[in-house]
Amino acid sequence: MKQTIARSPLALHGGTPTIQAPFRRYNSIGEEEVTAARAVVESGVLSRYLGSWGPDFYGGPKVQEFERAWAAAFEVSHTVAVNSLTSGLIAALGALGLEPGDEVIVSPWTMCASATAPLHWNAIPVFADIEADTFCIDPASVEASLTARTRAIIAVDIFGQSANMTSLREIAHRRGLKLVSDTAQAPGARIGPRFAGTLADIGGFSLNYHKHIHTGEGGVMVSDNPELAERMRLIRNHAEAVVQRSGVTDLRNMLGHNFRLGEIEAAIGLEQLKKLHRLVETRRRLAAKLDAGLSSLSGLITPTVRSGVTHVYYIYALTLQPAVVGVARERIVAALAAEGVPYLVNGYTNVHMLPIFQQKTAYGTPGFPWNAAFCSRDVDYRHGICPVAERLHDEQCFIFEICQPDLSDTDVALIVDAFHKVWAHLDDLR
Repeated sequence: MKQTIARSPLALHGGTPTIQAPFRRYNSIGEEEVTAARAVVESGVLSRYLGSWGPDFYGGPKVQEFERAWAAAFEVSHTVAVNSLTSGLIAALGALGLEPGDEVIVSPWTMCASATAPLHWNAIPVFADIEADTFCIDPASVEASLTARTRAIIAVDIFGQSANMTSLREIAHRRGLKLVSDTAQAPGARIGPRFAGTLADIGGFSLNYHKHIHTGEGGVMVSDNPELAERMRLIRNHAEAVVQRSGVTDLRNMLGHNFRLGEIEAAIGLEQLKKLHRLVETRRRLAAKLDAGLSSLSGLITPTVRSGVTHVYYIYALTLQPAVVGVARERIVAALAAEGVPYLVNGYTNVHMLPIFQQKTAYGTPGFPWNAAFCSRDVDYRHGICPVAERLHDEQCFIFEICQPDLSDTDVALIVDAFHKVWAHLDDLR
């Protein structure tokens, strides 16, 4: 069958596509979530937060139950539910006590929120490069990016596996820095016996609609530090209104927000959490089949998994060697898309190239906060500061968003067939 497909003309050149019907959209929501949400609606308690000190400051019964369940599942001391990981990262950096002009090391390969979170406290993001094989932030580049103003590192567990937390923790400890883990794309991944997201001072998870598990919108922050957890809870819910009665005397960054998760989302989250292990194992099994089917293709590198960790494959990232293949990445991706392979994207966003960083303007007057007196130096965001990330984005990496379709083994086999067909016709694409 595979030989017949390989001999047929490319769909890009008028042949029959390998995949002729769209894959089913991934949907982890079932009757359990419907029942849980209905029960909350029928109770009439859609939220029980009050922005004043008292029992309801910490939210309603489902929010607090969800936080306890997440803490137990991930084996952490404290969990703080929020309305998005974006909100959670802002709360986390505020809890760390960032000051205007402090510098935070961030990755260029991330959803922009983890790179812009420092700006909410008028701190300055500094980009370190990524590892060419795992796409996670490179500890050597982090070390080279440190200055006297560095206060924290945000490690992004990109695509589904953890960053090198052993090295990053060592750097943070030696330099007296705080470490935050953005584990939006890697819930359930492990580093040895520990879960990704639990080895930093603060970790964060996303419950956005296209993640492994979701509540539509939502996020979860975790920490084993009770003071940091409480400061995140305060920032989550109008800190300035409650610090006097709560007994908090350190008012740094006690400027609160409404980052609160609702009772319906928390009820859905409780049901989704029960499914996490099964859904993660499904992604790992499908990725193993892709590995087996694609690893023989010359000039194509399948995802690298760091020793001692597990990968949960939010994204299945491939690296093309154009010099070996003799065809530009864009041409390869166009041919695969024509064969029916869905959710293919060239590269991954280099966040440091976004206008906010290129023009260095976040608030009000152009240039602020980078041009403020509290900034100690001119931070460089020009093309070239992250050569590995830029080369991968511009020429080599393309990604398959494996958490978008609900794939069967048959679907994976068709994807593999499509790749082999394209590779059999490389001469036609040159």
